[in-house]
Amino acid sequence: MRQRICAGFFLLGIIFMTTALRGQGDVDGLLEREINNLVSTYKYLHSRPELSYQEKATSELLARELRALGFAVTEKVGDYGVPGRISYGLVAVMKNGKGPTVMVRTDLDGLPVTENTGVPYASRVTVKAEGGETGAMHACAHDIHMTSFLGTAKLLTQLKNRWSGTLVMIGQPAEERGAGARAMLKGGIYEKFPRPDYALALHTSAALEAGKIGYRAEYALANVDSVDITIRGIGGHGAYPHKTKDPIVLAAEVVVALQTIVSREVNPLDPAVVTVGSIHGGTKHNIIPDEVRLQLTVRSYKPEVRKQLLAAIRRITQGVAAVNGIPAELAPTVTIPTEEFTPSTYNDPELTHRAVAALQSALGAENVVETEPVMAGEDFGRYALEDRSVPICILWLGGVDPARVREAEEKGLRLPPLHSSQFAPLPEPTVRTGVKAMTSIVL
Repeated sequence: MRQRICAGFFLLGIIFMTTALRGQGDVDGLLEREINNLVSTYKYLHSRPELSYQEKATSELLARELRALGFAVTEKVGDYGVPGRISYGLVAVMKNGKGPTVMVRTDLDGLPVTENTGVPYASRVTVKAEGGETGAMHACAHDIHMTSFLGTAKLLTQLKNRWSGTLVMIGQPAEERGAGARAMLKGGIYEKFPRPDYALALHTSAALEAGKIGYRAEYALANVDSVDITIRGIGGHGAYPHKTKDPIVLAAEVVVALQTIVSREVNPLDPAVVTVGSIHGGTKHNIIPDEVRLQLTVRSYKPEVRKQLLAAIRRITQGVAAVNGIPAELAPTVTIPTEEFTPSTYNDPELTHRAVAALQSALGAENVVETEPVMAGEDFGRYALEDRSVPICILWLGGVDPARVREAEEKGLRLPPLHSSQFAPLPEPTVRTGVKAMTSIVL
C-alpha cells in the first residue's frame, strides 16, 4: 500500500511539473509575439512624460489599451482633496469566475528632469515647474512600469483558461508627490471596486542587471517626511553683528544639532535619516537677514521612530533659538506637510515568498536575488492599509545593462541612479523580464 501511495505522489509531482513547464512555455510564446510592440510602447511613453497631477494623456492611453483587451475601465479615479485638481487614476477590472482578487499597480508620472541619456527616443518635452521652465523625463522608469503593466494585462487576458478570479489593474498618478495612492484610496477604490486579496507592483532598479528581479520581505522602503523650518532672527548690518540676532549662525547650529538625533537619540538598530537638503538666507555680503529657510527630508521605517524624529526636530530647533536669546515671538516655525507624506512599505512575508517561488520557476533561481531594504520611499505601501490587512509586495526589476554593471564593479564607477538625467534602462530585456515576472506571479 505504501509503495502505491509513494508512486501516486511521484506521478502527481510529475503532472504538476509538466503542467508548470507547459504553462511557462505559454507565457514565453505569447511574450515573444508581443515583445516588439511592447518595446515600441515603452519608447513612446518614454518620449512623452507628464508630471504629477498632469497625467491626462498617459492615463487615457492606458485606458484605451485596457478597454481593447476587454477590461471594464473607470477613469479619473481618486480624490486629492484639492478643489479643481483632477486625479487621472484609472481602475480596470476583469472578472473570470470564482477565485481571489489580485491587484496590479503601475505609476504614471514623470519628473521635472531634463533628459541627458542620448538615446534616440529621449524626451524633449519641456514643462513649467517650480523655478521656471525645465525638461520632463521618466527618470524613475514609470514608463517601464506602465509597459510591463500593459504586457501583463495582455498576456493574462490570453491565458484566461489558466486562472480564475478577479484581476484589478490600477494606474496611479502622482507617485512622485507621495499623493497618488492616498487619492486613490480616498476616492474609494477598495469600496467601489473589488477589494484585493493581494496587491502587487514592480519598481525598476538602477543597480540591478536587466533580466533579474530583487525582493525584500518585511520593510523594503521607508517613511518619507518633508520638513520646512524657518529660523527667524533680527537682521542688520554685517559690520555690527552684536546688534543683531543672526539667523544664519542659528541655522548652522541647528543643522549640526539635528545630526545628533540619529547618532545619539534613535536606537542604532532602527534605520533613520535626517538630511538637510536646502538652506536659503540672505541677499548680500554685508547684510544679516531676518530669516533663513531650511528644507529637510526625514526617513524611517517604524511609526514610533518617525514620531521620535519629528518631535526631536521641533525640540532641537526651538531649543537652539531659545539658548541664543531669540524672543518667543520670533521662535522658529517647523512645518511638516501631511499631504505628501509617504508611509513605509512593508512587504507581506508570506506573499513575498510565494512570489519568489513563482519567479524562481519562471526566471531561474540565479535571476532572483534578495536585496537590502532602502531608505527611498514609495507610496505603494498605502495599499496595505494601516492595519496591513491587504497583503502587498513590491519587487525590484533590474534595468541596467549587465556589461555596465560589471564595468562599474571592476572600475569603481558610479551607475546613474534613479532620478538622474542619465538614467536609461535597457528596454527589451527589462520589459521582457517585467512582463514575465508579473504574469507568473499573478498566475
